[in-house]
Amino acid sequence: MTTDPREPVPGDAFGAVLRRCWASGARPGTVFAVLERDDGRVDVEDAARYFAGPDGWIPTERWACAQAVGRVLDVGCGAGRHLLALSGAGHDAVGLEPSAGAAAIARERGGEVVQATVTQPGIGLGAFDTIMMLGNNLGLLGSRERAPEVLASLAALAAPWARLLGCGMDPYRTADDGHLAYHAWNIERGRLPGQATLRVRDGAMATEWFDYLFLSPDELARLLEDSPWSLSGVEWEGASYVAVLDHAA
Repeated sequence: MTTDPREPVPGDAFGAVLRRCWASGARPGTVFAVLERDDGRVDVEDAARYFAGPDGWIPTERWACAQAVGRVLDVGCGAGRHLLALSGAGHDAVGLEPSAGAAAIARERGGEVVQATVTQPGIGLGAFDTIMMLGNNLGLLGSRERAPEVLASLAALAAPWARLLGCGMDPYRTADDGHLAYHAWNIERGRLPGQATLRVRDGAMATEWFDYLFLSPDELARLLEDSPWSLSGVEWEGASYVAVLDHAA
């Protein structure tokens, strides 16, 4: 089989970016992650953000971590920026991270991490009193069709009366013509406007394409209607917010 030289090599590009950033001392402006969308849009972000301490977070993420009680699960923990802060505050905190490279770095930094996906977390994790989905990780709901599976999986990891704190981005709070055109294309395809199909690039390597869901709190509330979760509050910071979800016993 001949490899198309125009296509990147599949691999853990996210983990590779974090490994290079960690090796560089996680200095801002040193290593960058490339995020590609299926309409051809490419955005670049400083990988040092994945290692930032609380002073480098948006205020709503600091607020969310201050609400944590009991045993805590950090979903999509990356290099462990929130996980380590939660552990340092005295919480029994566990990270869940699908990227092998990212999970390894978070462990090297002192975090307890399980390499797994949110819908296939494995067995033996136990129940959690607080579930965190920070860093815009409400996006892991993926799509209107995938969200029920993700919500059910999270509920299976929740203790009675557990609370989920998830950071999202309201896609409607933008004037970017490129984003607005993408919203319109999504509607034509029968998708929620804020559903984004993305992959992470690192040189000639790329992750598999994945769906990430940016949605308003009202859209979130509608997705929760037939789930074990209910929306009890929202904390805003610009277009970003933290949604507070309560789990029924």
